[in-house]
Amino acid sequence: MGKKEKTSNNDEASNDPVQYYDITMNILFAMVSEPYYLFHFITFFSYFSIRFSTSQLFSPQFAGNLLHRELQAFIAFVTLAVVKMVKEETWDGFVADMLLFAKLFLIGIALVVDYHLALWFILTFLVIYLFTQQPPYMGLGSLTQLTPLQLESLLTDGGSSRFWLVEFRSSISSSCVRTSRVLPELSITFSNKNISFGVVDLGLFPNTAARFGISLGVPDQLPTYILFENAEEVSRFPEMHSATKASDITRKRLCRHFELDKHLLDYVGGK
Repeated sequence: MGKKEKTSNNDEASNDPVQYYDITMNILFAMVSEPYYLFHFITFFSYFSIRFSTSQLFSPQFAGNLLHRELQAFIAFVTLAVVKMVKEETWDGFVADMLLFAKLFLIGIALVVDYHLALWFILTFLVIYLFTQQPPYMGLGSLTQLTPLQLESLLTDGGSSRFWLVEFRSSISSSCVRTSRVLPELSITFSNKNISFGVVDLGLFPNTAARFGISLGVPDQLPTYILFENAEEVSRFPEMHSATKASDITRKRLCRHFELDKHLLDYVGGK
């Protein structure tokens, strides 16, 4: 009886309407407050406005063919969304991929209508790309935002933590945006008195990159994660002089690479 009651409580928690309401409101707030999402939404919505306002100009045969193409694009988009939802580690990466697929499908459908319309959408997306960017995850978890001077001070003078796991990122890097919530979420679970988590924005302090052996060339090595023990580098991911894809950076991989489970067990065991 107790087991059934526990399952029931879990089901109620997972289907909590307040949770879904909060997620929906956060999405709507991001659409309105972030230019990147707002301009994409307006551009996608403009297709439907153009589509319905000009539908009387289409012949029945052309209208049927266009509807068929739209249904094909919609089914393909939903299929890709399901696949990406299963494979993608973070919501930021999922949203980035879905926007890319939506833009490709929209341009393809616009080509069926008129190539001038397709060119207009291409130009619009190019302007959005040049003047806006996808915002990174703003939550910090148990992370500490550090300047290079603060990091040097912590590593040189020591502090309350024996270990520091530091992410070097740039807010203008698409790879860093896609992975911006990975370390904050790990820090919530693994932060303790023995290990602390920090982040340094190399977009603001590019001269610091060479100090830690990080390349900002093409391709760059961002984000880079370095574990320090008493001011000495213990390990890093990716390795020096090598690049990695954003899809390679997952909570599980970082946890295994830096042995975060072991550090947590050592702390619990009093080591």
